[in-house]
Amino acid sequence: MARICAVCGKHPAAGRRIKRRGLAKKKGGVGRRITGVAKRRFMPNLQHVRALIKGKSKRILVCVACLKAGKITKAA
Repeated sequence: MARICAVCGKHPAAGRRIKRRGLAKKKGGVGRRITGVAKRRFMPNLQHVRALIKGKSKRILVCVACLKAGKITKAA
């Protein structure tokens, strides 16, 4: 199953994790150097929710931002 919000279309975003070593120049060192860069993913906070869609109860993946904003109506 794709990790995509059914309401707003929010999906995983790509990024990088940077490793550094050394002491900063303003603290008396020779500067911070990058020693490694690793790929990472920022995952959206998705929840399985029973929602009313076109009058019928359906289970969908919704991000918490949409839940808080009240963009869906939960099924009883």
